[in-house]
Amino acid sequence: MIIAHLPAGYILSTLLFPRVENYGVSRSAFIRAGLFGAIAPDLDMIYFYFFDHRAHPHHSYFSHFPSVWLLTLSLTLLVQRAAKCKKHPLLAAILALNGLLHMLLDYISTNIYWLAPFIRKPFSLFKVPTVYDTWWLNFLLHRSFALEIALVAWAVYLWRQHRQNPSFGVLRKRAN
Repeated sequence: MIIAHLPAGYILSTLLFPRVENYGVSRSAFIRAGLFGAIAPDLDMIYFYFFDHRAHPHHSYFSHFPSVWLLTLSLTLLVQRAAKCKKHPLLAAILALNGLLHMLLDYISTNIYWLAPFIRKPFSLFKVPTVYDTWWLNFLLHRSFALEIALVAWAVYLWRQHRQNPSFGVLRKRAN
């Protein structure tokens, strides 16, 4: 995935917000935490370019291990169950859930080490063939990029719906 991580994070966070708004979490904080989680695994690019000098694929770093995001999500949900104030654990949970979504999206067209750190074997749903010298052009012209365009379109649709009607996607209290 090249352009769809943020839109996918927005979609997931927007769709899940109605389930958590009664816990005192603001929509903007929830969406921001989700968006940060959607791109957090790629923060390893700083290390990849400036310290590792592209010696290893950045998907082989721990920030791209699904086990890290599953563990983080599990811990945040455990804390959320025990905590009196649910706000912060829920923000951490949406961050971790979007980190895991990042893994699922990357799995479509690039290698993800699903069993790491125990087994260092990469898995990928599709292999994007190297046809062009410019790496990103291979991804832009691959059929999997259509999914990215669809995710961007869906995110724009949800964003426009919310802009036109701020109560869009918000739970309403039932009348007794």
